[in-house]
Amino acid sequence: MLPLPASTPLRIAKIDAMVFRAPIAQPVQTSFGTMVDRPALLVRVQDDDGAYGWGEVWCNFPSVGAEHRARMIDAYAAAVLLERPWSHPTEAYEALTRRLRVLAIQSGEPGTIAQVIAGLDVALWDLAARRLGQPLWRLLGGAPQVQVYASGLNPTNPAELAAAKHAEGYRAFKLKVGFGAARDVANLRSLRDAFGPDATLMVDANQAWSLAEARDMSARLAELRPIWLEEPIPADHGADDWRSLAAASPVPLAGGENLRGDVEFDAAIEAGALRVIQPDLGKWGGFSGCLPVARRAMAQGRMFCPHWLGGGVGQLASLHLKAIAGGPGYAEVDSNPNPLRERFGGDRLRPVDGVVTLPDAPGLGSEPDLAACRDYAVDHRS
Repeated sequence: MLPLPASTPLRIAKIDAMVFRAPIAQPVQTSFGTMVDRPALLVRVQDDDGAYGWGEVWCNFPSVGAEHRARMIDAYAAAVLLERPWSHPTEAYEALTRRLRVLAIQSGEPGTIAQVIAGLDVALWDLAARRLGQPLWRLLGGAPQVQVYASGLNPTNPAELAAAKHAEGYRAFKLKVGFGAARDVANLRSLRDAFGPDATLMVDANQAWSLAEARDMSARLAELRPIWLEEPIPADHGADDWRSLAAASPVPLAGGENLRGDVEFDAAIEAGALRVIQPDLGKWGGFSGCLPVARRAMAQGRMFCPHWLGGGVGQLASLHLKAIAGGPGYAEVDSNPNPLRERFGGDRLRPVDGVVTLPDAPGLGSEPDLAACRDYAVDHRS
């Protein structure tokens, strides 16, 4: 288990799942689908002495994903956490994983259940750190400075959005690709022209291509020198395909947001095709799962760059994860408008010259502004 100073057990007395949906003017485009609003599923766990912690569950897809996951918390996960005290957040994480395993198989929803457990794990770690009066990054041996990149640059006029994010303090940018070869290359060239030869650029295909297409596109994009090519082929392709692509691609490959469990991550690290490992702590693992993965990946010479695309609680958690793991690399910050990111994460997310400095406040270091998001709240029980 991750080290944790001696403290009284966590006796969970109450668990609240809260769904929010914020309308947006410009849809967020990916190669496999479009987000027409911004959802967030927050979880609040409260101990019997009134202390509490916040977590967030990944819920971007399908369009009713947040409501469904909230119901899964209410119907199944809450009962496990409420039944006895927990000496350590990871003890609760392991119990949830073990107790809900058969349900995940029977329902055909291992991803959904892993996401629910991940968000609850984040909340339990926030609670533990708050009770000890320490920021989570310090409690688990990290440093507060985190390099970040602006993510989610859509294929429509990406240089304009990137310029706005540069003005906000970002110095690295990731472009969405998978919208046709000519358009992808032209968009990446527009970013290179805008920010110069030394700017840090990445590309993300969101599993858009076949193996042959990925080989071709990696060669086309290489001249514009992105530092990685993310998920060029579906994540469930076999290790041989990934190794073949890595051998052919002049651009290092990245992935991990759609891997789940120690076995899958260890296999990906061992295979060596992915030079950048990118777990999403709201999709699988929370801190209890993802931090050990980070350390194993870095021990094998991989760059660790956690994925996140959601509200502000999960964003702060992802930044803490990178801060604790340390090493070279970046944490992802979605560049598209999302009031649930700003109002739940606060001004602590703003970078200076590409670096976010996490606060000294206990836990994740921020209190979600629920009042400011009252109009976005959704009753998932109806």
